[in-house]
Amino acid sequence: MWSFFARDPVKDFAYELLPDSQEKSGIWTLHRGKRKTNGEPVSVFVYEVTQGTEQQTQLAKAAFKRMKTLRHPNILAYVDGLETEKSLYLVTEQVTPLAVHLKAQAEKGGSGELEVSWGLHQIVKALSFLVNDCHLLHNNLGVWSVFVDRAGEWKLGGLDHVVPEQGDPTGVSLPAPKAVYPEMEKYDPPEMPNSSGEKWAGEVWRLGCLIWEVFNGPLPRTSSLRSLGKIPKALVPHYCELVGANPRARPNPARFLQNSRAPGGFLSNSFVESNLFLEEIQIKEPAEKQQFFQDLSDNLDSFPEDFCKHKVLPQLLTAFEFGNAGAVVLTPLFKVGKFLSAEEYQQKIIPVIVKMFSSTDRAMRIRLLQQMEQFIQYLNEAAVNSQIFPHVVHGFTDTNPAIREQTVKSMLLLAPKLNETNLNQELMRHFARLQARDEQGPIRCNTTVCLGKIASYLNAGTRQRVLISAFSRATKDPFPASRSAGVLGFAATHNYYSVTEIAARILPTLCAITIDPDKSVRDQAFKAIKSFLTKLETVSEDPTKLADIGLRMNRHAAGASSSWAGWAVTGMSSLTSKLIRNAPGTEGGAAAEGSGPDNDTSPTSATDEAPAPGRVITVDLFDSCNIVGLTTDSFEMRVEIDAAEPEVLSFFIPKAELSKKKREERRKELEAKRAERKAAKGPLKLGARKLD
Repeated sequence: MWSFFARDPVKDFAYELLPDSQEKSGIWTLHRGKRKTNGEPVSVFVYEVTQGTEQQTQLAKAAFKRMKTLRHPNILAYVDGLETEKSLYLVTEQVTPLAVHLKAQAEKGGSGELEVSWGLHQIVKALSFLVNDCHLLHNNLGVWSVFVDRAGEWKLGGLDHVVPEQGDPTGVSLPAPKAVYPEMEKYDPPEMPNSSGEKWAGEVWRLGCLIWEVFNGPLPRTSSLRSLGKIPKALVPHYCELVGANPRARPNPARFLQNSRAPGGFLSNSFVESNLFLEEIQIKEPAEKQQFFQDLSDNLDSFPEDFCKHKVLPQLLTAFEFGNAGAVVLTPLFKVGKFLSAEEYQQKIIPVIVKMFSSTDRAMRIRLLQQMEQFIQYLNEAAVNSQIFPHVVHGFTDTNPAIREQTVKSMLLLAPKLNETNLNQELMRHFARLQARDEQGPIRCNTTVCLGKIASYLNAGTRQRVLISAFSRATKDPFPASRSAGVLGFAATHNYYSVTEIAARILPTLCAITIDPDKSVRDQAFKAIKSFLTKLETVSEDPTKLADIGLRMNRHAAGASSSWAGWAVTGMSSLTSKLIRNAPGTEGGAAAEGSGPDNDTSPTSATDEAPAPGRVITVDLFDSCNIVGLTTDSFEMRVEIDAAEPEVLSFFIPKAELSKKKREERRKELEAKRAERKAAKGPLKLGARKLD
């Protein structure tokens, strides 16, 4: 029983000190620690009574008491504490001493002015709270009493010497800092302690010393304050007020804050404004929140990384979870997500994304689909198949064409993660309905293109059952670009067809569209026919090559398929590109309005001559097929086919090259027409006049 009362209370303490993690902080030793139950990181200030003097013990106990009673967002937050006969344990939020933080930032290239401006704003606000609201004097302000949390927020600590401005009513007086540490005398103001002046005169003087050390390093002597060093110009006038010789002229901390936040002041910038808004976001109007999150996305690039991860991200998640912020939080959310590790992304953002997919908000759904490439790599197959795909497929039947279009495009990213049932049954069912019944030509076209790109993920049975039927159906579509997509789908997936299927099913289909009304479709059909005939001819000449050709086709299939899919993924972010005007006599506005080097929507024509052996034929894939009110990404892409050896050599995106080529062809065509007109007029004789 007596052993129970003699138990060491430190062993029952809920926090554990991590080894080799101590830093000196005045009379305290700062340790990194963690909560024993959940591993939550904390900081633990430890004071050993047996190793300190009577004065130091008095200061430690005073600080322990103050930390329990003082609560402010900019003052170091008290979490827990333990007082024994031998030691004092003060547990706070996880922090780093400012001097250590500044040194680490200097090694990375130095703290930016935005970070310092917000840090000083926080310390001055904490000082104003003590002086004006609590009527307390800190008496120990300096680099050593400022700490930085994980988000880069500055917190005021070092409460060892805090006393009431009128003196302690109990008559107990704490020793001044220089009485404990003689080297602290250089931070004292030049006037006598009892001289006339405002109560905050000494506090703001030390604030000036803090500002000097933040920008210039440790203060060697009091006279060094006259040299500005690296203090920013916008801060110089206000700094000079703080360290002025006349104590009556030194501003109240609240006035210093107000002056520094005036237009052009050091504390007047987007970073400080964003932080102040985030602190009051719970009381802001919905319209103000919407506008803030829209502007925040542009500002995040200049904000410190730690601030984005530990302060902005929680606010974004909270705004979505409880504030009904909606789709507007997605863009800044994904920007901040780039700063996270894969584990942090899985833990913090993926659960929110999964929940967002179940939302009925159309704006959010289309934003998620457009930006899927930013987070698809973090989604595991189980989550995709059970929690995301069931919600995404509703987009195939949505009445909004833009959502149907983005849903089709998203399959390029989701297909590799879909299971057998979702990919080969559910998705094919929706693709068949869209391709056959959707009223928008570009969506039917996109469905055909997408099918060709995900063909490598389908099982062999599905490919045999679906591909030829789907591409054949596309060649009969009233929308010209869909017919081109069907032809090019055959070409891109040629390695999946046997010679029997080529001869009996594919070539008859392609031959039927050699009389298509649209020349671009006819051109693509002839090119595809030539490539398939070359393959058949090769096998006919030497039947033993059938197996070799099959192996060679399969070898190139992976590269061709991945490159084609890669093109589509890079175009996912664009929903609005060029528009095609409705033209009479074409379904869905298929005819393109305007032609020319910069507005050419027809594929490059090809010669009709038979390819020479070994010559590379370049087959240009169709350009953008867009219609008023609905746009798709550009399908500018080529496939090179060796005429002697019928195999796909490469798939690529010659967007700039293709435009340049078209401009050059157009220029040559105009020059040729100009020359023809000039030749038709005949030579002009000098001085000749036309007779009536």
